[in-house]
Amino acid sequence: MIIVLKPDASKEQITLFKESLKDKYNVSVNTWIGVESTVLGLIGDTTQVDEDWVNAQEVVENIKRVQEPYKKANRKFHPDNTVIELPTGQKIGDGNLCIMAGPCSVENEEQINYVAQRVKAAGASFLRGGAFKPRTSPYSFQGLKSEGLDLLKGARKVTGLPIVTEIMRVAHIDMFEGVDIIQVGARNMQNFELLKELGKIDKPILLKRGLANTIEEWLMSAEYIMAGGNNKVILCERGIRTYETATRNTLDLSAVPVIKKLSHLPVIVDPSHATGKSWLVPQMAMAAVASGADGLMIEVHNDPKHALSDGAQSLTPDQFDDVAKKVFALKKAYDEIMK
Repeated sequence: MIIVLKPDASKEQITLFKESLKDKYNVSVNTWIGVESTVLGLIGDTTQVDEDWVNAQEVVENIKRVQEPYKKANRKFHPDNTVIELPTGQKIGDGNLCIMAGPCSVENEEQINYVAQRVKAAGASFLRGGAFKPRTSPYSFQGLKSEGLDLLKGARKVTGLPIVTEIMRVAHIDMFEGVDIIQVGARNMQNFELLKELGKIDKPILLKRGLANTIEEWLMSAEYIMAGGNNKVILCERGIRTYETATRNTLDLSAVPVIKKLSHLPVIVDPSHATGKSWLVPQMAMAAVASGADGLMIEVHNDPKHALSDGAQSLTPDQFDDVAKKVFALKKAYDEIMK
């Protein structure tokens, strides 16, 4: 249940009303203070809440019943867009276009430092790179693991770019203390024990959509993290599995405006994993911007032909330079059109 309060409600009135709700109906109350109004979200068994009593309270503007199973991720509970801000100043969801770029796998110090410097120069605001790599084949390169994390941190020192990298196990959480944004990959989107533990830490979580999951299932996974107390969730559309074989996955760009309507969380798009083909990345990156995405995640490798993983979908630094120029120009035009 959502209760919208009157704009002129005082802090004292709101506090007394919230305490009355908790005592009377044994529900938890979340508060969101928006630009124009304050919204209370009731979580728990709200079937016993007397709507007539609520409407009779002086501070109440109106009430709404919520049917969706996700509450904290629901825009009805949180009308304003969530903006994720890092201590280093970068923001996601504030209306600007953020780009996370870097190699699929961290391979060595020279590689990651070079790519980090190139993507920063082109306008990327985050360095992405895999230290732990979940692969379909047990014989494929699995990542440098802890050494890869150290190399990412070294590249951060060189460039100042916050790092984004994937976690695979609950037991690894302590190892990720120095990571700026922890990524939950598509295969772990419904690893609920991992999501619960990530809900206990104060760090942004980038949650990729599962290979064959619905938008509601995706938002419910975000709910797991937020229910634990961590509201810093970024959603990432990376394509879903369909019967189509021309591309690695089918990029569901309609998910972006749908998420924007249903949720207040920022959403970015990964055209690299979605298509699996580097020549498709520029077009799909621009299409993602036109769909209203808050950012992009793009794979960039200094030598894609010899990459240890996903070379076919990786751009060279020169190609990334060109794509970055186009998407930033398109974003500027998009904002003008949408005014």
